[in-house]
Amino acid sequence: MIRAILYLIAAVLLISVLRSVIGIILRGFAELLHPSPSAAARPSSQPSGGELKKDPVCGTFIAAATSIQKKVGGQTYYFCSPECRDKFK
Repeated sequence: MIRAILYLIAAVLLISVLRSVIGIILRGFAELLHPSPSAAARPSSQPSGGELKKDPVCGTFIAAATSIQKKVGGQTYYFCSPECRDKFK
């Protein structure tokens, strides 16, 4: 009787382990067939332009390298769009 219970417990453990391994393998194949957007494909929180500058009109932060710049009195202002640049005093 005890031997039967031990076999039953061993079988349950074996089935649980096999089920986990098969699940991991199937998730791997699913990822190969339908890849989720990777970190390289998603826009990153760190802009490629480096330093962020604040648009003085709308308050949006924009990468200095990709912003529209305007020099007034020796000071450089950074804008997110031509509309904001045109609204600036």
